[in-house]
Amino acid sequence: MKVIRNTTLLREIKTPVLTLGNFDGLHIGHKRILEKVVGRARLFGCPSVVYTFEPHPLKVVAPEKSPPLLIDTEDKIKLIEETGIDCLIFAKFTRDFAATHPREFVKDILVGALSVKEVWVGQDFSFGRGKAGTVGYLKELGAEFGFKVFAVPAYRKGGGVISSSRIRAHIKEGEVDKAASLLGRRYNIKGKVVRGKDIGKDIGFPTANLEVTSELVPADGVYAAYAALDDKRYPAVLNIGKAPTFGGKDRCVEVHILDFKGDIYGKTLEVSFVKRLRDEIVFKSKEALVARIEKDTKRARRILVQRESPAGKAGDKG
Repeated sequence: MKVIRNTTLLREIKTPVLTLGNFDGLHIGHKRILEKVVGRARLFGCPSVVYTFEPHPLKVVAPEKSPPLLIDTEDKIKLIEETGIDCLIFAKFTRDFAATHPREFVKDILVGALSVKEVWVGQDFSFGRGKAGTVGYLKELGAEFGFKVFAVPAYRKGGGVISSSRIRAHIKEGEVDKAASLLGRRYNIKGKVVRGKDIGKDIGFPTANLEVTSELVPADGVYAAYAALDDKRYPAVLNIGKAPTFGGKDRCVEVHILDFKGDIYGKTLEVSFVKRLRDEIVFKSKEALVARIEKDTKRARRILVQRESPAGKAGDKG
């Protein structure tokens, strides 16, 4: 897949089938649109293109309303490539770009630079100054300039429309398994392993303390998870919170990687959430905490083993 950030290169793409959007999270609703684009492009023998924005538009026009993103740019590129898209265009989003009238954008970019053949969007899509570029107006412009526009109905699952905001709400509540069912994969966060207070090591459960770079961290609590390090994946138990038993004040993310020994300080760890086990609670003694961690570890192993079994995989959408 070709990734383009330089708009002077757009003319290298000839008569594509294209989709427009932010695609935060690349959830299963987004993937349905991308699958349509890939299928149509292959039918016509032309390129399939995703046109998205960098940074997220709200970070520019209304930073106070900008939600924490579900994926970073690296993951967005990887996930879009996995769908079979030929070309990913990152348009630099600025206030001047936000002020562009939809007709000007269509005339200059979609038609003038790309000679687009078809445009596929979600049914609630809007773009341009004042969000005047509705699906209806885009279809009018398509008729004027000679390209077709298709709106894909919202994908529903679990009693509601799948959306990035709904997924964020699940993650904020610690409902990582529900989020996974809407994403089509497990939610993950990344971070650099940094030195902590070595509390875990002192009680027999050494942890990797993460300096998280992801924008959205799930609710405080204990989770069964997988930790990816150096292209290998390990079962893990993860705690998010302030370690109240030891009087902690700062929120931190600590990962106990099962069956692993080694110095990983300074390395990047990616953690994929499987299931929330419990709230973070205060224990009366260190011994009580250790007993509960042992119980959490056993439960996490059972959950992770079940998820890896053939039956578990068949029913595990995360």
